[in-house]
Amino acid sequence: MTTAREIMTPNAECVNADETVIDAAGKMARLGVGSLPICGTDDRLKGVLTDRDIVVKVLAQGKDPKSCLAGELAQGEAVTIGADDDAAEILRTMASHQVRRLPVIDGHKLVGIVALADVARALPDRPVGDLLDALSTD
Repeated sequence: MTTAREIMTPNAECVNADETVIDAAGKMARLGVGSLPICGTDDRLKGVLTDRDIVVKVLAQGKDPKSCLAGELAQGEAVTIGADDDAAEILRTMASHQVRRLPVIDGHKLVGIVALADVARALPDRPVGDLLDALSTD
């Protein structure tokens, strides 16, 4: 069966936990992405920062994106997938955590990102349709 390593986008860039949200937004714009993994100084994954997080948790709350740090938005333990986990595990994890992107780790090292689009390209229609239904349910 297809593994995360086979369908992921490799070489995911991180935003450091001590970088400002405005810097993270600039990096997202340069890379043309809507999310970035948040990594600590120990190179461990701390969470994922999305463009929606910036709008809802920073701008809408009246926080200053020039002083708010990306690490302040990392909540709890990041939901990840192992590089050698199979597609069924990717689908289960995305559905159970209601996420569209999963950082892919090998040991403790971030090696890529699997997005819903990656899954859609790699798998048959039926499992992808089931995942979309799960993600669309409130």
